[in-house]
Amino acid sequence: MKKIIGVAACIAYIFVIFELRPATVNAKAAYRAKIYATFLNVRSEPATNAAVTGSLKKGAMVTVTDEKYGWMKVQAGRSSGWVAGYYLKKVSSFTGSAGSTSTGSIVEINYIADGNRTAAATVIADSLRIRSGPGTTYSIEGSLKAGDSVTPLLRQNEWMKIHTNNGEMGWVAAQYVRSGISQGSAIQSVKSSGSVRGKLIVIDPGHGGSDPGMLGTTYNTMEKDLNLETALYVRDYLKAEGARVEMTRTADRKVALSRRVGVSESLNADAFVSIHYNSSPKKVSGTLTFYYSESEDLLLARAIETRLGQGIGLKSNGLSFGDYHILRENSTPSALIELGFLSNPNDEGIVRNSSYQRKAAKAIAVGLADYFKR
Repeated sequence: MKKIIGVAACIAYIFVIFELRPATVNAKAAYRAKIYATFLNVRSEPATNAAVTGSLKKGAMVTVTDEKYGWMKVQAGRSSGWVAGYYLKKVSSFTGSAGSTSTGSIVEINYIADGNRTAAATVIADSLRIRSGPGTTYSIEGSLKAGDSVTPLLRQNEWMKIHTNNGEMGWVAAQYVRSGISQGSAIQSVKSSGSVRGKLIVIDPGHGGSDPGMLGTTYNTMEKDLNLETALYVRDYLKAEGARVEMTRTADRKVALSRRVGVSESLNADAFVSIHYNSSPKKVSGTLTFYYSESEDLLLARAIETRLGQGIGLKSNGLSFGDYHILRENSTPSALIELGFLSNPNDEGIVRNSSYQRKAAKAIAVGLADYFKR
């Protein structure tokens, strides 16, 4: 994997929302979201090389009306444009007529299958406890009564993660909830014969800050951005399955390689996974999983690669030895995963889509669970 070192950028930002093109909101598909970047450029098209037409500040509320290649088309007031999707967090569905909005608590949506809609479910127990995790050992966060309506988010064995009308989120015993989810919109959960419950896993989004990593040759996609977005999906899947997850970065900042290794070393982690996207002067495509130590890393790398190879949208190129610092200097079982070639126009077009990133993230999470079956 080729790395770009010492690239510095000094960019001046204007904290003003410029006039953008008016847009019509598709009320059926739109939803409200909140900006989580300090500031966020709004562009004329879904690409990093598109013209900057404005900016949004942290905490701003927008209406999302479309998605392409990991970019979201947003409307703020009477203006619209495209922003990087990983800096947004869904807050609520858009249920009013065009031009109106609804507000609510943050809803985790990463586990609902693409194109599916979640219907309400009804509590059928006289009293139902809401817990912080999927089990009776987790703390009680609230309660529900018979007839209360909830929105199912995730199913894990006998437990269901739900969102209440009052904005609470937690886990309840699934047998006491009658689901209103329509046929064909089943909630996804990580399915594996192993388990990540209680395991401490370090997820490392490669590059960041002044080190952008690879740059896409067709859409000028920055690897560092894809790495972070995909890593956050991996984190969410793992935490939903009961794993403890530590990230080497959660924002666009440069982290030294020694520091990345130090995170897993200091925490005595059970596994370390570094997320990357690839580039090559040759016409190549697909994923590639690296390991360093045959005795410590190979089993982990093979477990993840096996799941990636079962179909996420790009072919798997198998396993390869990688003499990389974060693998070589890491005593924790480690794997470095390249999830597609940004130098390949077809790969770049695919990996920019959040649906691909979610599929890859789920495969990684299931692979980790398989690994811990040993």
